[in-house]
Amino acid sequence: MEFISEQGKNLHQECSTLVLPALSIGNVGQLGVDLLISSTRAERIGYLDDPNVLPCVGNDAYFPSSQPQLSLSLEAFDSPTNSLTFIQQRSPVVKGRMLEYAKNLADFAAANGKKHVVVLSSLDFGRWQTIDMSSGLQIYYLSSAKMDGTDDDCERLGWKRLQEYDPAQIRWKYLNGLAEGKVVQEDTSLFEDELQDEDYLPSLPFAAMFSCFKAKGLKVTCLLCYCSEGDNMPDSFQLAEAASKVVGLRDNNVQGSEGGKWTIPFSWQSVYGPPPDMSLF
Repeated sequence: MEFISEQGKNLHQECSTLVLPALSIGNVGQLGVDLLISSTRAERIGYLDDPNVLPCVGNDAYFPSSQPQLSLSLEAFDSPTNSLTFIQQRSPVVKGRMLEYAKNLADFAAANGKKHVVVLSSLDFGRWQTIDMSSGLQIYYLSSAKMDGTDDDCERLGWKRLQEYDPAQIRWKYLNGLAEGKVVQEDTSLFEDELQDEDYLPSLPFAAMFSCFKAKGLKVTCLLCYCSEGDNMPDSFQLAEAASKVVGLRDNNVQGSEGGKWTIPFSWQSVYGPPPDMSLF
C-alpha cells in the first residue's frame, strides 16, 4: 500500500485516531464515515494505492466547488482540530485478498503513528440471534482492550459486546494466527466441515481488520449494527453518532446543516438517482 499525498499536504502527526469502514451489508460503515468527514469538514490530504482494492473514480463526494476534485477508491482525510484521520473506501476488495488488504492498512496505521483505530461496519439482520428492539437500534462493539473483546468505556456508553464473539473459536484463532504470521493462509485442513453459524463473524472484513490492527499493537474498536439491504441512511446516523462518542468528538466541532448535528454529504443527493420527470404524470 502506497500513500500519495496531495500537493503541499501531508498526514498530520497529531491525528492519532484513525476511523475507517469495513465493507459489509448495506454499506453502513461507508455512509457513517461519509457523515463524519462532511460534518467535521475534514480535508483530503491524499489517497492510498493498494493492489487488493478495485480501482474506481467519481465526482467530488463532499464539497462541490468551481475546482472540484475526483474521488478515488481509497482516500485519506485529516481533521487536525479533532485529532482524527479518516480513510474512505469506495470499491470492494479483490476476492480472497481481504487479509492482505487488512495487513497493509495495519502497516500504514502503525507507520504513521496511529494509536487508536475505529472500524465502522454492519451485520446481517437475518443472522441476529437475540433480537431486542425495545430500545431502538442497538450498537454492538468489539474491542482489543481486553482479551474477551470487552471495553469499559463502551460498556459505560450502554453498548453490548458482540455476543457471538469467542476468541477461542477455531476460526478466530486461525485468523489471529494469520494476522500475527504464525500460520500460513494455505493451511485449510482445519476447515473441512461446512460453515457453521459461529463462523459468520470471523469471515467478515471487520474481523480481518480487527485481528490485523490488534497484531500491530494498536487499540482497535469495532462499532457495528445489524441491518438489511435498502435505505440504510438512518443506520449510518446511529453509527456515526456512536463513533463521535468513542473518539470524543464534541458537538461544537461538527458543522451540521439546517440546525442539525450532521452535514449531509453532497453525494447522497444522487443515491437513488434524479427525481422523476413530473411531465410524465
